[in-house]
Amino acid sequence: MKILVTGSTGLVGTALVSALAGTGHTVCRLVRPESAARGGAKDGFDVPWNPSTGELGGAAVGADAVVNLAGASIAGGRWTAERKALLRSSRVDTTRALVTALAKMNARPRVLVSASAIGYYGSRGDELLTEESAAGKDFLASLAQEWEAEAVKAEALGIRVVRARFGIILARNGGALEKMLLPFKLGVGGRIGSGQQWMSWVTLDDVAGILRFALESGTAQGAINVTAPGAVRNAEFTRELARALHRPALFPAPAFALRLVLGEMADALLLSSQRVVPQKLQQLGYRFLHADLAVALAAVLSGT
Repeated sequence: MKILVTGSTGLVGTALVSALAGTGHTVCRLVRPESAARGGAKDGFDVPWNPSTGELGGAAVGADAVVNLAGASIAGGRWTAERKALLRSSRVDTTRALVTALAKMNARPRVLVSASAIGYYGSRGDELLTEESAAGKDFLASLAQEWEAEAVKAEALGIRVVRARFGIILARNGGALEKMLLPFKLGVGGRIGSGQQWMSWVTLDDVAGILRFALESGTAQGAINVTAPGAVRNAEFTRELARALHRPALFPAPAFALRLVLGEMADALLLSSQRVVPQKLQQLGYRFLHADLAVALAAVLSGT
């Protein structure tokens, strides 16, 4: 397939572009005109596009599929009013511009896989969350709902839309795990808050695999929880991480201290509890590369 990708330079985008190119697909990275490269790289080529106008470069013609991964980092800074506005515009407005651009194409792609997050559900304690569970009411939940609503508009264009709700992505270089490694390596890691909150994780390799599956299978549609089957409590996660690193996990991070340093972001990203089940993927027959946390951490940390 010829596949257009936004957000191609991020953690997920980089892994996905490599995976798609490695399996014979043609990858077109949608980039702003001022940063579009001349000529093609080994894993695809750049197509200029302007999210503010929706204008797409001519090389996008004939695309079979689109993957929308654009969005500023949720953990990239304290959630001031300005930061929240950026998080929203980089997701909601960009997705709206992308769907508007697709609507103008004479031959439209067959499928749009658009990123979202399990933040959609809000903090739900021990409740088992499937794709059918109701949305939450906090900032991340509202953001995810708006984000997905823009992607769903592509269905009116006859495009199959998959809303990929990402869990906590485990990767050695980038994402949440990279930030966790330093304190554990220094021997001062430990549970976060009470440690009873559920963490729904997934390896970067599985994320790339799931996105490929969503593009290629033809059966995936609607919301899909991109998480491994085995959600764990934070206390268990930190024990497994400490074991994988051969370090102790003796120093908990108190909730009040995290809130003091990070504000609202502490509750949303570190203290919230989301026990998510990848029900749709299991029904569709996706085979996880890493379904066990201990095995997953060993694979990620060893780079295999």
